[in-house]
Amino acid sequence: MTTSGGGVGKGKGGGEGGIERRGADVVVVGTGVAGLACALALEGRRVDLLTKTTLSSGSSPWAQGGVAVSMGAGDSPELHAADTVAAGAGLVDPVIAELLARDGVTAVRRLIELGAEFDRSARGELDFGKEAAHSRRRILHAHGDSTGAELVRALAVRVGAASWVRLFEGTFAAELVVEDGAVMGLLARHPDGHTVLHQAPQVVLATGGLGQLFRFTTNPPESTGDGLALAAAAGVRLVDVEFVQFHPTALAVAVDPLPLLSEALRGEGATLVNELGERFMVAEHPGAELAPRDVVARGIWKQLALGRKAFLDARQAVGERFPAHFPTIFASCQRAGIDPRVDLLPVVPAAHYHMGGIAVDEWGRASLEGLWACGEVSATGVHGANRLASNSLLEALVFGDRVAEAITATASGGSPARSNLAGAAAMRIDRALDPIAAAPELRREIRDLAWGELGLVRAGAGLESARRQFARISRALPPGASEARNLAIAGALVAAAALHRMESRGAHYRSDFPQLSESFRYRQFLAAEVTDSGLSVKFAPAPAGHAELLTALA
Repeated sequence: MTTSGGGVGKGKGGGEGGIERRGADVVVVGTGVAGLACALALEGRRVDLLTKTTLSSGSSPWAQGGVAVSMGAGDSPELHAADTVAAGAGLVDPVIAELLARDGVTAVRRLIELGAEFDRSARGELDFGKEAAHSRRRILHAHGDSTGAELVRALAVRVGAASWVRLFEGTFAAELVVEDGAVMGLLARHPDGHTVLHQAPQVVLATGGLGQLFRFTTNPPESTGDGLALAAAAGVRLVDVEFVQFHPTALAVAVDPLPLLSEALRGEGATLVNELGERFMVAEHPGAELAPRDVVARGIWKQLALGRKAFLDARQAVGERFPAHFPTIFASCQRAGIDPRVDLLPVVPAAHYHMGGIAVDEWGRASLEGLWACGEVSATGVHGANRLASNSLLEALVFGDRVAEAITATASGGSPARSNLAGAAAMRIDRALDPIAAAPELRREIRDLAWGELGLVRAGAGLESARRQFARISRALPPGASEARNLAIAGALVAAAALHRMESRGAHYRSDFPQLSESFRYRQFLAAEVTDSGLSVKFAPAPAGHAELLTALA
């Protein structure tokens, strides 16, 4: 594998129109589980693998909860699929749920063959845990609460040895380049300040989610909605954008992002109490602490809105086992001056996962020819309005592989013809600004605005105001503030979609429309037109089935 290092040479044929060019068969953007799985499975193709940080970055290494897979006794893909459908509040595509559960077994077995080390019992058998809304013990963990990091480690080792992959670290994907209705590559800002056109007939977006849109999040700094914004700017169809999952139990301490207190703690019996010692979730849902995440998150929010504090009590359920069973959580608590073995853990909900994203079919194919998406940036239809716990890493594995399989089966190969479009687009990338660090004050304003108006409880007036303010912020951003602009675009998309869905369903809750409405039992497809002054959105409802994904806005 070739890395970009500190500089970028000119691609074949040199620079033209002020940019440099590199040719590849496939460009993959993102090095979480989805991007790594996809790049690894593209053996035989020339792959440029781009990341704006470093290899093994993104949200995947932060995932504590585990991987849901139906490999345990008394379990089956059919049961796993049924639980997935039930959690999604009426919007899960059952075809995709069945596909995920079935192919997930093969994907996890292959990952174990690649060297991933999952926790095992004293007898050496895989140790399956249970989490909210799962009817069976089917959650695999690695090193207690470091599951995502272990998956990324196992995949990164293999990608690092893959001769067909060229890795470009510190490289910011700035714009998809489209000609005649098809992708011809993307423009990227390299660490030496050069703008490079990575020419390829196939581009895979595996850029993760948008957690950094919100003031409180468990997502790493790089989760800024980049892939969503890239796709929106190219007119690619999006879906389910309004559905943002807030993890109920982030550790309420003065750090950013907030440490995650895994769902597995509640699976082990930890309870939620307020400052009066009351187990408030018992009155909210029959499942109490193991209710669906949106219910638990709003239960905690209610306590906070009443001026009370909320705590996770794991003293009896975990106690002295913390250091061995949950080492990441234990270390986070220790850094905050908290000993979870004897102390209550202060909690607050925090933005955690985006169920919406780029609309794709069962192979990860987007509406723009040559564009694919996998992982959190995509919307396969498997998460519906409320993701089932620990399905996200499985989805990343399965669809990273499926995208690679579909690309490998295509006849196209080699770089597309050159285009002057790339040169014109490159002129819009301001080399004088750092696309990641620019406009910190406006970025803070974006995050505060999103938390206040797009958070756990939404209302029409606030959503309307947020749309106007995101447009104002977009106009105020300097030309090269690409990451902040992506956040503003993501915020405007979520606000528009949330405003259009006049009901409460799953993770989307409207105080002015607090009831679930059967008239809104559809997936909300949209296409955006992004301009310097903001964006306009066209909506089209469609049934939950994946067959309509690519034609909903035709």
